This record gives sequence, C-alpha cells and structure tokens, in this order.
Amino acid sequence: MSATVRLRYEAIDASPVAGSDSSGALFNVRSTLLARYQSGPVALVGELWDSRAYGDAGRPITTGEVNAAELVQAYAAVALPLAPGVKAVVRGGRFMLNIGSRRLVAADDYRNTTNGYTGVEAELTGKAGLHANLLYVLPQQRRPDDAATLDRNGVAPDREGFDLVLWGGTVAQAHAIGPVMVEASFYHLGERDMPGRPTRNRSLNTYGGRLLRDPAKGRVDAEVEGFYQSGRVRASTAPAAAVLPVSAWFVHGDVGYTLAGAWKPRLSVEVDRASGDRPGGSYGRFDTLFGMRRADLAPSGIYNAVGRANIAAAGARAEVTPSARVDAFASYHALWLAERRDAFSTTGVRDASGQAGAFAGHQLDARLRWWVRPGRLRFEADGVVLAKGSFLEAAPNAPGGGTTLYGSLNLMASF
Repeated sequence: MSATVRLRYEAIDASPVAGSDSSGALFNVRSTLLARYQSGPVALVGELWDSRAYGDAGRPITTGEVNAAELVQAYAAVALPLAPGVKAVVRGGRFMLNIGSRRLVAADDYRNTTNGYTGVEAELTGKAGLHANLLYVLPQQRRPDDAATLDRNGVAPDREGFDLVLWGGTVAQAHAIGPVMVEASFYHLGERDMPGRPTRNRSLNTYGGRLLRDPAKGRVDAEVEGFYQSGRVRASTAPAAAVLPVSAWFVHGDVGYTLAGAWKPRLSVEVDRASGDRPGGSYGRFDTLFGMRRADLAPSGIYNAVGRANIAAAGARAEVTPSARVDAFASYHALWLAERRDAFSTTGVRDASGQAGAFAGHQLDARLRWWVRPGRLRFEADGVVLAKGSFLEAAPNAPGGGTTLYGSLNLMASF
C-alpha cells in the first residue's frame, strides 16, 4: 500500500480566460491511496483519489479541480508470455493511462484531478525494443459536475458508458532508424448525446506518428510528432445542428543539445501548431482528446489558457538537473492563433471578424522541483508571465487587465 498528499496554493492576476475575474486564488488538496496485491503473473489494484479545492478561483470551480472520494483505479492485470522474448500485460477494469508522448492519452498529473478509463488495455513488449499499447475504453466522466455541488466539494461516483468510447493503439520501435525511435498511433473517439447532456456527437479518427532521439550528454536530440484528424462533429450541441466533416491537424517539433556539465544543462528550440476552425462547411479545430499540456506548453490549474488547439507557438527551453534532488526548467514561447477567427487555444477569447489580429503574446514559464526528503517530501514552484499581444487586448470578449501573472506552490508527501 502507498499514499500521497499534495497541497497546492495557486494565484493568478489578469487572467486571459474569457468570462473569468481579473484575479483569483485557490487552495487545492489532492490525496491518493493505492493498494496492490501481486501473486505470480496476476495483480489486483485499487486506487482512491480525493481532489478538493477551496477559495475563489476567479471563475467557476470545475471537475478539473474537484473530484472527491473517487475510485479512479480498480483493475485486474495478468502478465502473459506470448513467445520467446515477447510478453503482454492485459488489464481490465478502471485504470489510468499514459501512452507515448502523452499528447493524446494521459493521466494528467499537474491538474488537481486526473483522467481515468474503464475497459481493457494490452501492453506488449517484444524483442529489440518493440512496444505497443492497444485499448478499448470508456473514458470516465467526472461527477458531480454542477457548480453548487463542486463548490462544496460534494461526492458523486464518476460514470462511464458507451456514449463516450475511445479505442485504438500506439506501436513503437526503438532504434528503428539508427538511434531514432519510430512510433505510429491511431485512435477513434465516439461520442453521442446522453439524457439531459447534449454533446457535439464527436466521431473523430486521429492518425499520427512520432520520431524521437532521446537526450544524452554531449549530443543532439530531437522529436517530431504529428497528427491528422478526420471524422464528423455537430456544429453545436443543438440536436438539429448541422453535421460537419472534420479536417484538423497538429505538429510538434523540438531540437536540443545536452551539455556535458555536472548540472546536465539541456538547451532546446521548439515549435507547436494546432489547427483552428474557420468559416465554411467543415470543422478544423484540433481536439487533443485526453492529452496533457504541461510538458509542452503551460500549466493547467487556474491558468488553463494555453493548450493544443488553435495555436502556433515557437520558443526555447533551458533545463537543468543539479542533483538527484533538484531539477528546473525555464521556457519562452511566442504565441499566435493558427486561425484568427477562432477562439485562441483554451482561453475562449474570440474575434469572429478576425480584425483583432493573430498575435496572442509572449509567455515565460518556469518550474523548480526539490526533494526536501528524497522519496518522501517534494516541493515544487511554478510561475508564468504572459505579456498579452494585440489579440488578447483587442478581441471583443478579451478580459483585459494587462500582463497575466500566475504562480503555484506545491508540497507533496509520499507514504
């Protein structure tokens, strides 16, 4: 058995998110309790998550902050030898997933709540670095989701059902092209209305691939990943809304170099572009499904402004690991809209005329982590400065308020 408790205080000033107050602060408490029983090739696992929030975030509390007393994981797993050098681990039940780059399927760690999935997953490991994940799952829909119950940290069981289904897989081969790993992915998301909860009836096919050379001292590393999305989606949640064909895409690229110093400094340049929607008879806004954002773009939490949708970003990053107990990074990104008539990323800020321009601003992001007591107590500090560009100042529903400042202090204990 093991457990964790994470305490977080986060605050924001001049939030760039449409409909939010200029400032807000939130105290988050996230507790987990994990029980695991192993007998030969069979494992039984259960994990309880309790995520609560207190304070005034400057916007309504959501299921991103609160999901109290939820059994996020409850599954059985069995390890199966399939052939010499080839094995599979099959899980059935409720579980968390982190697959590949985690840009499509992830268990979000920075956010106060996480993503869970109910179904079946097979993880295969073969000779010479072959690895695959295949799944058919019903993503957990966090409950409660009404404002009044969330404000008082109310408890209700999450639900899953065939109104929201995700299936597909990722296959990777290490050293497929010299030192470069090659990865291919396909996922289908199927969604339909449920009683009292209209949706956009998404039916999305996401195809993609990744090339990766891992960082190492004294050499160049690189990563390129891209996805294309097709399918159909309703123009709105109204039952009679038009059904539109989907054509959307995303690409990430970075090139870095790790110096040979004791602090293992790594310097890199990186670009991200996710398509936005434009007027016409198709839908072009990329949907990142259940992907994380922290590693590439910015924190979620009450900042929650920069994600993998209608964005073009270019920047640089510096990372250091002075010791086994300390690591840090700082990054800079210039931010634009990929499509100036769509809402910018996850801010909800939009100018349907396109007259507000395409430049969203300059973002500085930094993080410091320190194991106060190795393996037991870790401190983390995060900070973001967003100097708003012309779009976030001039768009009709831009909240204004000048430069955005966000910070969080975190302390996590492990038992």
